[in-house]
Amino acid sequence: MAAGRAPNSDLSAGIGHQVTQPNSRREFLSQAGAGFGSLALLSLLAQDGVISGAERGASLNPLAPRKGHFDATAKSVIFLFMDGGPSHLDTFDPKPKVNEFAGQPLPKSIKRVITPMGVTENPLLASKRKWTQSGQSGIPVSDWYPKVAECVDDLCVIRSCWANGLNHVGSVCQMNTGSILAGRPSLGAWATYGLGSENQNLPGFVVLLDGDREPPGGSRVWGTGFMPATYQGTRFRNGKDPILHLSPPEGLSGPQQRQQLDFIAQLNRQHLERRPQDTELEARIAAYELAYRMQSYAPQAVDLADETAETQELYGMNAPETAVFGRNCLLARRLVERGVRFIQLYSGSGSQWDAHSKIEENHTKFCRQTDQPIAALLKDLKRRGLLESTLVIWGGEFGRTAMSEKGDGRDHNPYGFSMWLAGGGVKGGQIIGQTDDFGLHAIENRVHVHDLHATILDLMGLDHEKLLFHHQGRPERPTVNEGHVVDQVVG
Repeated sequence: MAAGRAPNSDLSAGIGHQVTQPNSRREFLSQAGAGFGSLALLSLLAQDGVISGAERGASLNPLAPRKGHFDATAKSVIFLFMDGGPSHLDTFDPKPKVNEFAGQPLPKSIKRVITPMGVTENPLLASKRKWTQSGQSGIPVSDWYPKVAECVDDLCVIRSCWANGLNHVGSVCQMNTGSILAGRPSLGAWATYGLGSENQNLPGFVVLLDGDREPPGGSRVWGTGFMPATYQGTRFRNGKDPILHLSPPEGLSGPQQRQQLDFIAQLNRQHLERRPQDTELEARIAAYELAYRMQSYAPQAVDLADETAETQELYGMNAPETAVFGRNCLLARRLVERGVRFIQLYSGSGSQWDAHSKIEENHTKFCRQTDQPIAALLKDLKRRGLLESTLVIWGGEFGRTAMSEKGDGRDHNPYGFSMWLAGGGVKGGQIIGQTDDFGLHAIENRVHVHDLHATILDLMGLDHEKLLFHHQGRPERPTVNEGHVVDQVVG
C-alpha cells in the first residue's frame, strides 16, 4: 500500500471461498449459498443467522460494488494495449548510442540476450525518429507520437519494465494475467472480483478490439482462469452495434420475456443448488439477467450520435486511419462515465505491432492510428474531470531490440521496455527507471509485470497481497505471490 493510504475498516473485497464437503446442515447451506441466485438457500442462511441481509445481497450479485482495502485514487482503468510489442527505442526511450554504433554489432560490454532468433550478432539498427522535449517536464517523445507529447505532463513513463516471456502467446498472457502460462485470471477479472461494478446494467469488464483478430491466446487473456466465469471480460464488437443481440426476439413482449427468463432462472437455480461448484452455470445466470437489463440501457451507452461534432473530430473519427481506434477510445470514455470498472483497448490485435521487418512502415501506420485518439482520450477525460479518477495505461507485451532483424526490423525484447500511466492518482511529468545505453536491459528501478500489476491494483484501492481467491487449498493472489508497489508512481 502506498504511503498515506488509510485502510477501510469495513473491507468486503478480496475474500475468496473454498468449497469442501459439508459436515452439517449449516455448513451445507453456507456452501450452497455461495452460488449466484440460490434464493431459497440464502433465505435459510439469513434465518439461521449464518449471513446478514447485506451479505445475502452481496451473494446474490457477485458484481455488486464493494470497497477495497483502502481508499482508491482510480475508480476505473483504461488499458491501451499495443498488441505485438511497440519499440520503446522509437517512442519513449531515446538512445543516441544506437545511432552512433548503427551498422556495428552490439558492444561486448552489453550482455547478450536470447531472442526468438537465438543469440544474435546482427548489427544495430539506427532509429530515424526525431525527439521533442515537451511540456514543463521536458520528457522526450518521438515524432511518432506528437499529439500524445502534448499530454506528457500527465504521463508517468516507466522506462525500466521487464517480463519473462519471449514469444507473443506467453508474453501477452503474462501482461494480462501475471503468468506466461495460461490458466490464471486476468487483471481485469481480479479488479472486478475485488471491487465489483458501479453499474449493474453494463459489464464490469469490457474488451474492445480494433479488428476481427483476437490477440495471441484468444479470449483467455481476458478470462477468469480458476475463478468463477462471472468476472470475465465482455468483448464489444466493432461498428455501429458493439453488443450483439440486444433487441428482444420479434413478437415477444417485455412481460413475456421477463416471465421466460424467470422460469429459466428458476430451473438453473434448482440445478445450481445441487452443484455449487458449477461456476459456468453461475456465470450464465448472471449473464441472462445482465443481458436483460442491457436491452434498455446499453444502446444509449454505445450510441455516439449524441457526441458533438467537435468531440468526434477530436478523437479522429472523421479520418479513415484513426476512426476505428478513435471510436473505441470515445466509447471507453462513455463507459467510464457509466461506472464500468475495467476497459481494455487493443491496437493491432493479432500481434500486428510485431515489426520483425519494415519497422518504419509498421510503426508509422499504428502510431498514426493511435496517436490522436489516445491524446483525445487524455484531454477529454481531463476536461470532464474524469482523469483524476481514471487510470490510463499504455504499452504492449514487451519492447524491441536495438539490433536489426531482416535488415529493417527489430526483434522481441522483454528485458527492458517502456510503458506509461496517467490519471487515477498517478504523478505525471516524470520518468521512472532506465535501460542501458542500447535499450536492451532495464538497469535502474526495474519494474516487473508483477510490480506493475501490484501498482495498478494499489491505485484501485486493492492490496495485491490481501486480494485472495482460494483454489484447491491454495490462497491465490493476482501477482502470483510476487511483486511490489512502485511508490514513485503515486502523486
